[in-house]
Amino acid sequence: MNALTYSTALASGRVQLANVRQRSLLVAQVRLLVVLLLFALAAVACVMRIVMLGVVEPAPRSSSLYEALLPSRGEIVDRNGVALARAFPAYALWYNPQALGSGTPLVKSPGEVAHALALVFPDADEADLLRRLKAGKPGYLHRRVLPEQANRIHALGEPALEFPREPDRFYPQGSLAAHVLGFVAADGHGRVGMEQVFDKQLTDPALRARPEMLSLDMRVQGALEDELSRGMLETDAIGAAGVVLDVDSGEILALASLPSFNPNRPDQAVNRLVFNKVTNQVYELGSTFKPITVAAAIDAGTITNLAKRYSAAPIQIDGFTIKDSHNMGASLNAPEALIHSSNIVTAHIADELGADRLKATMIALGMNERPYLELPGRGFPLFPRDPKWARITNMTVSYGHGIAVTPLHLASAYAALVNGGIWRPATLQMLEPGQAPRGRRVFKASTSARMRQLLRMIAVYGTGRKANAAGFRVGGKTGSAEKPGANGGAYKKNAVVATFAAAFPMDRPRYVIIAMLDEPKGTAAASGQRTAAWNAAPVVGRVVPRIGPLLGVVPDDSRDIDLTDLAPLIPHGGGE
Repeated sequence: MNALTYSTALASGRVQLANVRQRSLLVAQVRLLVVLLLFALAAVACVMRIVMLGVVEPAPRSSSLYEALLPSRGEIVDRNGVALARAFPAYALWYNPQALGSGTPLVKSPGEVAHALALVFPDADEADLLRRLKAGKPGYLHRRVLPEQANRIHALGEPALEFPREPDRFYPQGSLAAHVLGFVAADGHGRVGMEQVFDKQLTDPALRARPEMLSLDMRVQGALEDELSRGMLETDAIGAAGVVLDVDSGEILALASLPSFNPNRPDQAVNRLVFNKVTNQVYELGSTFKPITVAAAIDAGTITNLAKRYSAAPIQIDGFTIKDSHNMGASLNAPEALIHSSNIVTAHIADELGADRLKATMIALGMNERPYLELPGRGFPLFPRDPKWARITNMTVSYGHGIAVTPLHLASAYAALVNGGIWRPATLQMLEPGQAPRGRRVFKASTSARMRQLLRMIAVYGTGRKANAAGFRVGGKTGSAEKPGANGGAYKKNAVVATFAAAFPMDRPRYVIIAMLDEPKGTAAASGQRTAAWNAAPVVGRVVPRIGPLLGVVPDDSRDIDLTDLAPLIPHGGGE
């Protein structure tokens, strides 16, 4: 190779080397630019996020140990601080078919696992468990698993059975006051009762540290439910309802609807059990309305002389006959009419009073609108809507027919009858002293004083004698009304609603009690009778001695309301 050829080759190699270096430098520069661009984009994103956090979104909230220890849902307690509903961390049983990857999710057969789970949970449906295991879909097999149950399931050696920890709602008193409390559904929100009413407060981090206090007294609630349940069993009734109400404040100390349900098992709370008979079901409450009619007449001045006698002969009006359950003689005065529970004489008193004044009294007592209470389920009364009541409407309403209200309506009305004449709305929230609402005056104080005497006479001489608990000065009125047929059909002779509306002690009334039995039978325990004198009145007669001492009302045979001015008007007692 000559010098020229060598020189040309060397020059060509240098050019190629220079080109390679230039390309490498260019690639490096491009990569550097890409990296710088990525860093720049990241920096811009970070700056934008910081701006967003500072301007658009609220600043991160600091969390203290105190907040971390807050329950997931606030407590509900009774007036004495007894826990009625509280949150606690619990285990659940979750089926995870993907726990072992692909293939069979269970080590044992689905039938063996379902049978083993049914032994751990006796209330579970084994067939339903087997169906869900065979379906191969993830889901809950059981909520609220106790630690000992989790240990037994863990011993089965099935990886697909998992135990997620989650907040749960627990009701320490079981089914007691279930219709007041309601329950918490799977979505974490309250249903039906005060759980629904207080849902916002109970879940708000700023409020859930403070328990929500109800006016209920669990001791009174337990006694009422116990005696209503006994009354149901003794008379083979299909249901029962009751309420204990403070006559001066409207606070409810007990509210019971039977049959009940267990809020710890919301999956088993079917509609017919959740339905609240005290606040949501309307009934014709029969003769319990008679004292209201007499009070309205005394207040209006159409009764000025309680000795005045009224004919007890059946009344023929508009093709309808108003009659009594049995012959009560040729005539009765107003006290005798209440003691013997005369429809006829009460109709005469209402006729003298006039439809406008009786209607106004019923409206003043709230009988034309839903009951005043915090619970979401409140029944609308069947109130005669005619602007001007017909004469027969006035007469039938006077003894509790042709108008249907809830037992809570009746409780509030009786409170006004005995507390000096003031109607107040009922409440399930505990009130501090002096916080009771002013209410509205329905009866004069003098009328209320007279009604306390008359109601006491019914318990001493009349249909309420089986409620006359010794030393507690009980007063009240029975009511036994036939239930209407379906779609407002004819009354069913073999189905009654038996109610006793009472207050005690009548020399200084403090509490109203309503006890109602739905379709009681004439069993041996009720001496073959279906009327309230034989089934509802005894319930009150057993409840009062149980709750009186708890509420500061002790039996005292040396005290009673003065009946001396009325005693000459009733030569002998009466009874249903």
